[in-house]
Amino acid sequence: QLRLVESGGGLVQPGGSLRLSCVASGFSTDYFSMSWFRQAPGKEREGVACISSSSDNTNYLLSAKGRFTISRDNAKNTVYLRMNELKPDDTAEYFCAAGHYCVQYRPIVQDDYNYWGQGTQVSVSS
Repeated sequence: QLRLVESGGGLVQPGGSLRLSCVASGFSTDYFSMSWFRQAPGKEREGVACISSSSDNTNYLLSAKGRFTISRDNAKNTVYLRMNELKPDDTAEYFCAAGHYCVQYRPIVQDDYNYWGQGTQVSVSS
């Protein structure tokens, strides 16, 4: 059974940091692009970051660029999202996804991703 399981969310103060993890099981992520999406209450899901299968391409939502870093460890079937300088606007449910496209300067869209995790909540508040 193909599964993606996110962890690492929580409550953090503005300016703080979190590292999210997403572990895949039931398939190898070696040949997949991986991404992180987020969805805040009342808003549409948006792509935050993606990384190509070989890690040679990454792409970020403009508001995340310079603060968030996506990385992957194919040996562990795991993808990470390091989030620094967190802001209240970053509060959302964060989802990991596996798909086939991560290209610089191309929007990170849900239709490019086939497999999804259940999400982990990130709350940024003082």
